[in-house]
Amino acid sequence: MFKRKLLALDYPQPETFNTEDENYFRNFIVWLEDQKIRHYKIEERTGLRNMPSSDWTKHFQKYLEDLGCPYQQSQRSLLIDWILGYSVRLEYGDNVDQYKTVTPEKVTQSKAPPGVSSNPLDNLDFDDPDFKAGIQSLSMILKVPPYQDHLEQLKAICLVVKDRLSKEALEKAEKYKEDNIEHLELEKTSLGFDTGDYIINEAAKILRLIHIRDLRDLQNQINQAIVAVQALIANPKTDSRLGKVGRM
Repeated sequence: MFKRKLLALDYPQPETFNTEDENYFRNFIVWLEDQKIRHYKIEERTGLRNMPSSDWTKHFQKYLEDLGCPYQQSQRSLLIDWILGYSVRLEYGDNVDQYKTVTPEKVTQSKAPPGVSSNPLDNLDFDDPDFKAGIQSLSMILKVPPYQDHLEQLKAICLVVKDRLSKEALEKAEKYKEDNIEHLELEKTSLGFDTGDYIINEAAKILRLIHIRDLRDLQNQINQAIVAVQALIANPKTDSRLGKVGRM
């Protein structure tokens, strides 16, 4: 499932890549750090390079924290997918000119064969292991609860992105920030009761926060209506038909 990224990094013999063999895995991590990531200075890589050591996992944990990896060592598949993606981004940054050889004119001239869509989304394999791993990574980043059907989970991710990361949502969030509205974090939200199921607890917290947000929106609308009515009452106008000053 990692073959494409391994090929992009010129990893030796990607066909025999083995995530279960501990010694192989440690060699793989050291290879990435030495050849692609280079986050540490050479003298700082001693702990990672001492692969037979019983303290290797401690050094590796610190390495993951220094890289900002969101996954734990127990989540090996997700961890490998993340660190490979991180390495590919660095590889692109180091060789940006090499990847800019395709000009807009060449893209315009290259047409898809008859019967084949030019839209890359139409050619995606939604059952590809890399695609599924990508959905899992996005779910972890956006804190979307896991679901057995990866396509349904992708729909949930789309809803979260639309609700939180759209232009309107970002502008609304910025307005809340400017108005000094308290930001409520999911981790710090108290549900008030325990269902006994972590996923249900998290979903209930989300519903509670949405309810609080809706109440705030309603309160803002009420406040705006009160201000508008007060402004109207404070500015009486003459009603010539009644021959007196009236309230409009």
